[in-house]
Amino acid sequence: MADPESLNGAGFPGAHHRSDPPSSHLDAGGSEPLFPDLTRDDVFRLETPRLWLRWPRHSDAAALGAFAGLKPVAEMTGSWPHPLPEGEAERRIFEARKANATGTRLILALTPRARPNHQIGTIGIGPGSGPGAGPEIEIGYMLHPDHWGQGLMIEAVQAVLNTVFGYTPTPAVTAWTRVVNPASRRLLEKCGFRHNGSALRDLPARGGMLPCDAFVLDRKTWAALVSWRQSAPVPAGQPAGEPPQVSQAQASGSLDLRSGLPAGGILPGDGALTCA
Repeated sequence: MADPESLNGAGFPGAHHRSDPPSSHLDAGGSEPLFPDLTRDDVFRLETPRLWLRWPRHSDAAALGAFAGLKPVAEMTGSWPHPLPEGEAERRIFEARKANATGTRLILALTPRARPNHQIGTIGIGPGSGPGAGPEIEIGYMLHPDHWGQGLMIEAVQAVLNTVFGYTPTPAVTAWTRVVNPASRRLLEKCGFRHNGSALRDLPARGGMLPCDAFVLDRKTWAALVSWRQSAPVPAGQPAGEPPQVSQAQASGSLDLRSGLPAGGILPGDGALTCA
């Protein structure tokens, strides 16, 4: 399910204050963290032409609750209840920061570049869940309805995919959408995902098992798309696509992916988005 708060069957992955660093190099299960130290500090962010993707903050609670509690948004997720209980946004932000700090997941708030303190969406990636879950990790996202249809989530998804394939050994990224959510399906297809069948998924906040579509993007396909984008014609004034460099990120705590977006074709900027 393309739901950032239902990854691995859990609630909103993550929350941890910067003043409280991870107590161990290992996650709670005693295994190596999925994400590197680079992403495990709350100064980390990704930058796209129109967005900053940063750690969620406790000050985001009002904005998060305002869009996550809307019926059109919540009903396409598996774990966000409607109406939203009091304190739910704060709880999920806390859990998201904790997951980020331990490296078990990467959950980021979407904000406009011109208003970095104003959250308009969220995107998360972490271990998959459900029947047949393998070594792949699962991506999820949601966006305030006021910003649907502008292609913003395409920028966010590609930024996160570049980070995941660039800094983790995951062989593939999966996603699920409700079958009644064609906008999310189109978004995933524009980002290079292929349909991988349909199945019933347990969506607790929606009352149980519901039909969903599965999607997958493997590392080989992602690499081919990156190569294609680098060789595609570039409009005047737009830089050619380049994957993020570790040295830049380590130096600043930020990955600027504005030059990593496609010149055209595979990820058009007019893609529609709804949470899934």
